[in-house]
Amino acid sequence: MAKGAWELPQWLERGVADLFPAGEVASDPDQQLAARLAQAENDGRRLRIKLGIDPTGSDIHLGHSILFRKLRAFQDAGHTAVLIIGDFTARIGDPTGKSATRVQLTAEQVEANAATYLAQLGQGQDPARSLLDFETPARLEVRRNSEWLAGLDLPKVIELLGISTVGQMLAKEDFANRYGSGTPISLHEFLYPLLQGYDSVAVQADVELGGTDQKFNVATGRDLQRHFGQSTQFGMLLPILPGLDGVQKMSKSLGNTVGLSEDPLSMYSKLEKVPDAVVEEYLTLLTDLDLEALPANPRERQKAMALEVTRQRHGDAAAQQAQADAGKLVGGASGSGAADAEVPEASLEGVNFPAKAFYLLSAVGICASSSEARRQIQGGGVKLDGEKLSDPNQEFAGPDQLAGKVLQLGKKTFRRLVPG
Repeated sequence: MAKGAWELPQWLERGVADLFPAGEVASDPDQQLAARLAQAENDGRRLRIKLGIDPTGSDIHLGHSILFRKLRAFQDAGHTAVLIIGDFTARIGDPTGKSATRVQLTAEQVEANAATYLAQLGQGQDPARSLLDFETPARLEVRRNSEWLAGLDLPKVIELLGISTVGQMLAKEDFANRYGSGTPISLHEFLYPLLQGYDSVAVQADVELGGTDQKFNVATGRDLQRHFGQSTQFGMLLPILPGLDGVQKMSKSLGNTVGLSEDPLSMYSKLEKVPDAVVEEYLTLLTDLDLEALPANPRERQKAMALEVTRQRHGDAAAQQAQADAGKLVGGASGSGAADAEVPEASLEGVNFPAKAFYLLSAVGICASSSEARRQIQGGGVKLDGEKLSDPNQEFAGPDQLAGKVLQLGKKTFRRLVPG
């Protein structure tokens, strides 16, 4: 944690990996965030907390939620969250973490993704169960950076380009690696951190939130604010959440995610099985639970984390039910808990009967393909009402043979089969 962070309130300090600047002069509001917080309180001013998201996909998972949780903490403390939808920058694509130039999206694709993002963040929902508070006046601004970026003329673009150097851009790890390996870097990619930084100028940000991989971009925002005569923002960086495998970062492409829109049972079951090594990180970053007050037993801490994260998204009753159902489905005798457990449904309507087991799993959406379904069955990871399916070619004559039964993949995925 950065020097000086001890001065911050606990709700703000929790989980932060880096805070900059954190200068030696504790009373300087441009060097110490605690000083700027105090000055804002004295002046009766809300700090403006920036978080930019490029809607390049349609789903938000728990790894993304870390930043939104911190943004919500600022909201609950009375400050203004400035959520920037990067509808312009998404058409370029953030080069961070990429080994090649990203495919540029159309404006229509970006706007469709943005709509799903906002819905998952809680737009139009009860603030008590949503990631962000969309309802309380002055707590949230949703801006699209096309407001200021689409109209930039060539002289302004040249001015932005003149603030940075090629050497500074190539110091960015992703660019350096690609340049060193001879992988092409398109010139428009150098514009991304400058345009993202200009967002901070446009909204006059006091603090910008980002992952630890975003330090270059956040620092560029500070440079641009300084160039345009503004007070410079603080960069507050949070860790990248490990995925369900406990090793690689949570990423949909790696298949190790928990989506915000997942049903309670799936969410709880996945979280209850995360490796012990990452449970404390999940507790710190995904909950507000008092870690000192939790049981010392690792298994109990894991269950407490899974229950709390599920409760945040679905409410206490649904989370308690998910925990009980997971115990019935996984911990009970063969098939004993399936009948009365609340399990998400999967329709048999689109299945062509007679159906072999490997085809059934892909047809109802439990596996992405028939080949994956074969591997899962042969590996012993598939059960039907608690009975292991061992033959990928086992045939089911019709929906009546399956209706009402629970199809299970591993210890995390359950679907009750229904006629249609």
